[in-house]
Amino acid sequence: MQSVLDGSNAWGDRRATAQELHATLGRLALRHRVPGAQLAVLRDGETVMVQTGVEHQDRGEPMSAASAVPAGSITKVATATVVMALVADDDLELDQPVGEVMGTPGLVDSLTPRRLLSHTGGLPSDPADATGGCLREVRNAVPVCPAGTAFSYSNLGYALAGSVIEAVTGMTWREAVEAIVLRPSKIEPVYAGSARSVPGHARATGPSEARPVEQVLPAMLEPAGALALSARDLVELGRIHLGKPGLLDVVTAADMHQPVPEADPFGLADGWGLGIACFGEGDDRWLGHDGTADGTSCHLRIDQAGACVVACTANSVAGTDLWHDLVGELRELGVDLPAPSFGTAGARPVPVPDGDCGTYRNGAIDYTVRAEGDGAALVVDGEVYPELELSDDATFTVRDPATGRATPCGRFRGAPGAATAVEIGGRLARRC
Repeated sequence: MQSVLDGSNAWGDRRATAQELHATLGRLALRHRVPGAQLAVLRDGETVMVQTGVEHQDRGEPMSAASAVPAGSITKVATATVVMALVADDDLELDQPVGEVMGTPGLVDSLTPRRLLSHTGGLPSDPADATGGCLREVRNAVPVCPAGTAFSYSNLGYALAGSVIEAVTGMTWREAVEAIVLRPSKIEPVYAGSARSVPGHARATGPSEARPVEQVLPAMLEPAGALALSARDLVELGRIHLGKPGLLDVVTAADMHQPVPEADPFGLADGWGLGIACFGEGDDRWLGHDGTADGTSCHLRIDQAGACVVACTANSVAGTDLWHDLVGELRELGVDLPAPSFGTAGARPVPVPDGDCGTYRNGAIDYTVRAEGDGAALVVDGEVYPELELSDDATFTVRDPATGRATPCGRFRGAPGAATAVEIGGRLARRC
């Protein structure tokens, strides 16, 4: 394992030293069989960064401070920051229909930059044909809900936000995100799947090592997930949202960070602003975003009140489990990250009503709840998640086939036995 320190190697009482962070990350990477991981913590103007393991399971290059891990949906924070910078410069209005912004007929007026960034545009999660054009996919999309009424996570919405950026700036999305966000923050642009990007890994099974996997991302979805970033890069992206001057004025930043009333991102976070999630509440609220690419798991948290940024990258799908354990251990080391929330305290298990079984759809993705033995199972495009356990607050867990553990999954919408929709992974799927 290696570590890199900027500034002092300690923060005082109950503040983690680099050595403690180093040891914690290494131990958790071994526990979860993650080939390589990075952790960076900015606090009181000092950044401590540590890393462990290797970039590629079969090649042995050590993870370095500069290793760029495909960050998946954390890319959306950068895309949203570009949009908000254009708003700050009066080049774009948040509530103007994007069809007017782009001079494109055929888009409903209810699609606005504000709704795209907050996932309240009603668009499905992904395009039905990712090789086609973004505007065609948006025009042909079947809404999952009326725009402005509910949260439903949408990569297609961020593809459209990228098109808005291109229309306003006259640059490609890559050119705009580099010029407006990355280079001013001293982040060297790296994209998932490029020669400089660290590969992801499938979960290690049995005695086998984790298997490297290729990155697959259609060009249309680059604004939703194309960036590869180190943990240090993620900290620099987070600095923007601590009030770094020159990118967002105070009013625009406050608008971006304020939870949108209609955005209830159940299972993902406690609230959602314009391109950034909210974790915890009140004085304990943090901002941030999670991201998974093919075989990677990355996490960013920003505490504005405490001027603290925490970033973690892992080149394995098991990095999500590493992160969940890391949150608890960081609290013991004085970094008080908010705990994830799911469901209602004291909720009790109940049988799955027959009336809630059936198929629910979000775009091209089907979620089927079916009776199985004495219980129920969830089937997502052919993959079976057994042992669906429902609670009396309408939330449910399933058994993760990869780990065998009961895992928080989603909730039903509507009266018990007459569900009209399900929410799974922040996606709203309507009953077929």
